[in-house]
Amino acid sequence: MPIQQSDVLYTAVATARGGRDGRVATDDGKLDVVVSPPEEMGGSGAGTNPEQLFAAGYSACFRGALGVVARREGVDVSGSTVTAKVGIGRNDDGFGLLVEISAHIPGVDARAAEELVEKAHQVCPYSRATRGDITVTLA
Repeated sequence: MPIQQSDVLYTAVATARGGRDGRVATDDGKLDVVVSPPEEMGGSGAGTNPEQLFAAGYSACFRGALGVVARREGVDVSGSTVTAKVGIGRNDDGFGLLVEISAHIPGVDARAAEELVEKAHQVCPYSRATRGDITVTLA
């Protein structure tokens, strides 16, 4: 169920100049980066790119969701990491994204870790926002 404007706790504001070959900055100055297409897409690769920024945000958000799920179930995931791989490629509409999320959860057996990751995927705001539009693989 979508949230209403009155339910918003925080809003991030970022402005891009030059699109994929320019600069992106947040209104509070905490993020200010040069963006450029990766060499694989014909760019210089000198700056970061939207896929890296999306991967960073998705992995951080997913790790947060994993923590929420683990706390509910009484599982310690304090040493865990989440890696997001975001691929971009051509599709029928122009370009699309493909995401692979992998979690490393030390001290938790493989089956329990899989269950935690799947539950985190159900509650993670990034996962929910992309559901049905981007293929997301969990590992």
